[in-house]
Amino acid sequence: MNDSAPTPLSAIRFLKVTEVAALLRVSRMSVYRLIHAGELEAVRFGRNFRVPEHAVNAYLEQSFYDAG
Repeated sequence: MNDSAPTPLSAIRFLKVTEVAALLRVSRMSVYRLIHAGELEAVRFGRNFRVPEHAVNAYLEQSFYDAG
């Protein structure tokens, strides 16, 4: 049995670039830079990008560092 079955697309929440920018409190251009640099996973629909919510969470988790 495979416990890591793929998540159904209906269960994935996709965010617009403006929503990601608001969550991260950065500009839309900063989000586009992260996407184009390959640091933030995104899916392209026509001329628009959508970012899976889990990708934002993963990006934030890998960005934390211990300042102490």
